[in-house]
Amino acid sequence: MSLDVTRIRSLFPALASGAAFFDNPGGTQVPQRVLDRMTEHLKASNANLGGAFPTSLASEELVEQGRQALADFLNAGDAREIVFGPNMTSLTFALSRALAQEWEPGDEIVVTRLDHDANITPWVLAAQERGCYVRWLDFDVEDCTLRIEQLEDLLGHRTRLVAVGYASNAVGTINDIPRVIRMAHQAGALCFIDAVHYAPHGPIDVQALNCDFMAASTYKFFGPHLGVLYGRYELLDRLPAYRVRPAPQAPPGKFETGTQNHEGIAGALGAMDYLAWLGREFGMEHAERFAGAFSGRRLALKQALAAVRAYEMELTRKMSEALASIPGLTIYGITENAALDLRVPTFSFRLDGYHPRQVAERLGQAGVYVWDGNYYAVAVTERLGVEERGGMVRAGAVHYNTPEEVERLGEALRALREEHG
Repeated sequence: MSLDVTRIRSLFPALASGAAFFDNPGGTQVPQRVLDRMTEHLKASNANLGGAFPTSLASEELVEQGRQALADFLNAGDAREIVFGPNMTSLTFALSRALAQEWEPGDEIVVTRLDHDANITPWVLAAQERGCYVRWLDFDVEDCTLRIEQLEDLLGHRTRLVAVGYASNAVGTINDIPRVIRMAHQAGALCFIDAVHYAPHGPIDVQALNCDFMAASTYKFFGPHLGVLYGRYELLDRLPAYRVRPAPQAPPGKFETGTQNHEGIAGALGAMDYLAWLGREFGMEHAERFAGAFSGRRLALKQALAAVRAYEMELTRKMSEALASIPGLTIYGITENAALDLRVPTFSFRLDGYHPRQVAERLGQAGVYVWDGNYYAVAVTERLGVEERGGMVRAGAVHYNTPEEVERLGEALRALREEHG
């Protein structure tokens, strides 16, 4: 069964505003179940962990439920491989400091010019502090795809880490992550995957990928602001952590500095509730693909994201066609119909005669919400030569968006173009 988008949209209170939300790459809207979970926690079990009284014990149970739910979402082998934090950036900085303790002067790391800066600067700073070299993997400016064939030349016996994004938050490219991980491991290096932008668009399986670390943010897949880090348990256990003395000495607790965002974890659990419902309700046609390897909530979550991926392919085609039909509009990234399965429905573009901020402002006044600038993907906008000119306009769809909203986006942009003459 294909997605019943009308029914799905009824579960998201913010969508009743009438606005067309294409600002999703910066953060999605949340379903009612997320709000309910957070409210339930704050009303009935709002307490810190470690106490001997009911609300503290209930909070501890909530955190463990949330940890297991995210382990199911990513298909981690052990719930202790899930670390919570304020956001992906903070978790990546913490992990970079831990990993760098094992680096020696002259060692090397690899980062890409297609990534969000949170998957670049933490590693670059750590490398500088340890006297290590940074090697950069470039991307093709014509279609914004990584030049993975050049990665082999960047890898060597001194490579300690390869950091790459699952999908570009700027131009929507889905990278060949299995290939990158294999190449990194063949060189004896660890691999860190930034899955923040890919997570709402397709199923993830860290065990099948065999990645060492992966980070995500629940507010990008229909939850509240919360960072999530997956790490292979043996690595998390081995690595030193910057922590206060009474904190747990074993993972994941040793990496969770200070009191965690319990209401955020409750909301993340609500997001998993919603996605599991989505999978059971609309993902049964994908059950055979996953049934041999998954069951229960894990199966439902994989079905959900497979159904989302199938639906979003149509949105991707419609967005590509709508934007390409507007004179004077330049799309950055994959536009060939035969290659659209190599991207998510996130499109960045510039419109002749307008600064990106002007476009975002005018669209916002028309009830169409988009981003402008560099979205912290500074390396991308610099490489494309648009950083000094205001970056790009970014419109990103998720599964609650509709073809009619895509038409609305196109019409609003066409009106701007005609106004400029």
